[in-house]
Amino acid sequence: MSIKPNLILFFWVFSCLFSSLTLARFPSSAIRAELARRNSNKPYKAKYFTQILDHFNFNPKSYQTFQHRYLINDTYWGGPNKNSPIFVYTGNEGDIEWFAQNTGFMFDIAPDFEALLVFIEHRFYGKSIPFGGDKDVAYSNASTLGYLTSAQALADYATLVIDLKKNLTAVDAPVVVFGGSYGGMLASWFRLKYPHIAIGALASSAPILNFENITSPYSFNNIITRDFRSESENCYKVIKGSWEKIENIGKRSGGLELLRKSFGICKNYIDAGALEGWLQTAFVYTAMTDYPTPSNFLNPLPAYPVKQMCKAIDDPKTANDTFAKLYGAANVYYNYSGTATCFNLDESSDPHGLDMWGWQACTEMIMPTEGNNKESIFPESEWSYSDRAASCKDYFGVHPRPNWITTEFGGHDIYRVLKRYGSNMIFFNGLRDPWSGGGVLKNISNTIVAIVAEQGAHHVDLRFATKEDPKWLRDVRKMETNIISKWISQYYHDLELDF
Repeated sequence: MSIKPNLILFFWVFSCLFSSLTLARFPSSAIRAELARRNSNKPYKAKYFTQILDHFNFNPKSYQTFQHRYLINDTYWGGPNKNSPIFVYTGNEGDIEWFAQNTGFMFDIAPDFEALLVFIEHRFYGKSIPFGGDKDVAYSNASTLGYLTSAQALADYATLVIDLKKNLTAVDAPVVVFGGSYGGMLASWFRLKYPHIAIGALASSAPILNFENITSPYSFNNIITRDFRSESENCYKVIKGSWEKIENIGKRSGGLELLRKSFGICKNYIDAGALEGWLQTAFVYTAMTDYPTPSNFLNPLPAYPVKQMCKAIDDPKTANDTFAKLYGAANVYYNYSGTATCFNLDESSDPHGLDMWGWQACTEMIMPTEGNNKESIFPESEWSYSDRAASCKDYFGVHPRPNWITTEFGGHDIYRVLKRYGSNMIFFNGLRDPWSGGGVLKNISNTIVAIVAEQGAHHVDLRFATKEDPKWLRDVRKMETNIISKWISQYYHDLELDF
């Protein structure tokens, strides 16, 4: 089974947390080179753990197993005799190598902590495919995909970590979990569900409040609007006014060919709606990854790409040519490397193994983000749960459970609730990230801390440190490192008292 392009657009533009659309390729060579430079050996070794299919039932099918991939780096580990810590990344909805390559913070701080690094892949993604590793079988229907849930994934991580510590004779080694975006949500939930395994969690850009009437469905696009408007009022107005112009031109005789040429679209151009989706994707992901240094995460991008997009739109050389302005902006996201000769709106490849996020967005990860008010940079619209449910029913044959995440992990009255029973969690959010609207933005207690960066973007704190990083970002990472150090010191103190 393959995801239809228009369904990918629906689910991933507005629902996906940590994913690149299939419209753009991801060149990872630069990040791999950086990892290699920092570690003369291979940056990680891939290993496999025999994982159970179903942790919560005892019927015969539950005892089926699959090969669960994880990556490990022991270059800096102090070893079990010193009870040196184990830093675990709770994998997202894609190939785990992609996330390891983009979580340089763990590599950067590992030497100081003498930490073992472990990156665990999420079931049904990358190479961790149940049912014999056959995607055609694993993705075939709701009966097999029903084992793709966040609770099952967390249980996978718990089982693997316990077994790994046992095999390393490191039973007393403290474990700290890390994660960004959906992985950050999993890290925070892991700390709450398995406090006997992880002593603390760094949850970066984790919108755990983006569910069930907790966060406004207008929040996501309001933040994107604010990002572009903060750079230039003209930039905001040009983008906001462009959708009607594209729609009107697309209806004229020869209009689609005019649009195709104006935006450098390849010959297999579809329709005006596809073009609008392509442009909206660029604005969404540029806002998410508005990093202060050049990046190569979703696409190669310059530092502060939102500013660069608006610079292209405000270029006086394009005068009143709206399409030329938008073409210049789109090039920032889709062609900063300058290698594209045309843009393929019908590209359906998936270089990151993100195949089944659509399933998760149709079952439990019901995160309202599609609302657009009159001020929005995108066309005015309302979030409709019924539309989501109907699409999910048509495609997967399932009814979403919009209340399940808050039932399973909480979310309502979180500041009051977690103050009573939670501890040792860091929630980082950058306010330029549209997902920050669903994040924890203020301290809950002395041990559940919110770090908020006004200029921060999507899990920017987890990226490799560079000499060009601004002071505020260096300060964020220093705060996180100091807090983690206190967790580990307290753990060692308590361990000594136990003996």
